Amino acid sequence: MLKTRIVTALCLVAAFLCALFLLPPAGWLGFCALVAALAFWEWGGLMALGGPARLALGAGGALAVAALAAVFPSALGLGDGPADAWQAGRWLYLPAAAFWCVVVPLWLQRRWTVARPLTGILSGALVILPACLALIQLRQLGAGQLLAVMAIVWVADTAAYFCGRAFGRHKLAPTISPGKTWEGAVGGVLAVVAYGLLFSSHLPATLAGHVWLLAVLLVPLTAISIVGDLFESLLKRQAGLKDSSNVLPGHGGVLDRIDSLTSTLPLVALVRFGMGI
Repeated sequence: MLKTRIVTALCLVAAFLCALFLLPPAGWLGFCALVAALAFWEWGGLMALGGPARLALGAGGALAVAALAAVFPSALGLGDGPADAWQAGRWLYLPAAAFWCVVVPLWLQRRWTVARPLTGILSGALVILPACLALIQLRQLGAGQLLAVMAIVWVADTAAYFCGRAFGRHKLAPTISPGKTWEGAVGGVLAVVAYGLLFSSHLPATLAGHVWLLAVLLVPLTAISIVGDLFESLLKRQAGLKDSSNVLPGHGGVLDRIDSLTSTLPLVALVRFGMGI
């Protein structure tokens, strides 16, 4: 099992970095559409849909990305016109921010489900499409800058895991994800703030000289990344699933790998393109 996880992880990292740094805008768009298709297909599993319905949902996710590219080509880095990321972003980032900051905390508290088709499809669209658009648009700022943003989540997850193992005593959400602790969450926040202060010049929001503003942005961003993780954990628990799928041997599914990114990337894009920070 460990060997499988390592081999899969190496292949994933190699494929992602090649796509991130080597693909042209249209190719990166296709890569993100593939990610969206797989994520929507897995979301269908969380909704307990049958095989044909899941495939249709996955195809719909890819078509939604293609539709965004057709309606807002310059905003997605296509065409010769000047790029206006907010032209497309306003329609997805604002609803996503409301969903993650207001709806999902209530969802976690009240244990709502995605069993109803309309609820499931709408919530899936709010989880996946804004994150996919953010992947496309933040990459336009530079592949390295997108990687730096994604590293915020990886730093938070890694620090939370080790701090939780070393110091964890108080459960964060025992009925949803028993392994998470408040001590781990605090460790993740501190690690992300330290990361942001050290590498602020490489983040899309270059805040050199504005230390407190950077910290104010990174603390809630880390909290939202934890919310994204807990949200998918709840849905998997309700669906009776350990992983969102088995398309990534030893790692589960695409949603298992991007759960925290689905909540954080749209908020970063909102701050960057909507607020101009």
